[in-house]
Amino acid sequence: MSDLIDLLNQNSILFYTATAVISLCIGSFLNVVIFRTPKMMEQAWQNECKMLLHPNEPIIEHEKLSLNTPRSHCRGCKALIHWYQNIPLVSWLVLRGKCSNCHEPISIRYPFIELLTCICSVVIAYSFGPSLHMIFALIFTWLLITLSFIDFDTQYLPDRFTFTLLGLGLAANSMQLFVSPVSAIWGAIIGFLCLWVVCVMYKIITGKDGMGYGDFKLLAALGACLGPLMLPLIILLSSLLGSIIGIILMKKRKESLPFAFGPYIALAGWIALIWGNQIMQIYLGSY
Repeated sequence: MSDLIDLLNQNSILFYTATAVISLCIGSFLNVVIFRTPKMMEQAWQNECKMLLHPNEPIIEHEKLSLNTPRSHCRGCKALIHWYQNIPLVSWLVLRGKCSNCHEPISIRYPFIELLTCICSVVIAYSFGPSLHMIFALIFTWLLITLSFIDFDTQYLPDRFTFTLLGLGLAANSMQLFVSPVSAIWGAIIGFLCLWVVCVMYKIITGKDGMGYGDFKLLAALGACLGPLMLPLIILLSSLLGSIIGIILMKKRKESLPFAFGPYIALAGWIALIWGNQIMQIYLGSY
């Protein structure tokens, strides 16, 4: 392992190329996770509801959806997508963004997520270099991308990913990679309570729910990863970003509709991971 790290340290071109290629493949996998996870959860919920409401009726088995079945196919004509048509970013460009069978447009979101994953991963590689810190930071980044897009689509943050992120933070900081173990635990507790208190106060004042518990869990997970001292920065950045986008959406929409806050918390957390210490130093140095 140390020999590999030495090799990557000595050959930056190899290091960044390998990071880019691997992260593009990861981005392709994240597309599958983002698209299928909500559908898998919905399918499971429907089966549970049928069992509770109609316990004596047999459940009609539909094709079970998972991350690897059914195989990738065109949503229009159902034609299977071959491996050479599924090369991250490249295939979309070669096919000019259309299905090779029915020529229906393929959403630009797929290559966008692949490219976003690649860019974010290369930034992580540049910031941390070949190290254990980088591995944890990459997984942290990929989880945040997954959570952001699922929340954007469904306004739901699955526990399986927020708890994984929480566990990742506690595991990383048991080795004191980012903060001490004690700081990680306090970060998780304070992160959850911060938004929980705000939500309770909002409910008391307005009688309405301000945000979902998924946001509390996400901030708790970020607190476990980055410690309690980064929480004010994350809350400030996410509130600023959310307010700007919220105002824009309110002007475009005639009615007030809920919008996902998770992506802004995730983006603020990622910024805090990369540049949090520098931002805090600049802020404290201004006084």
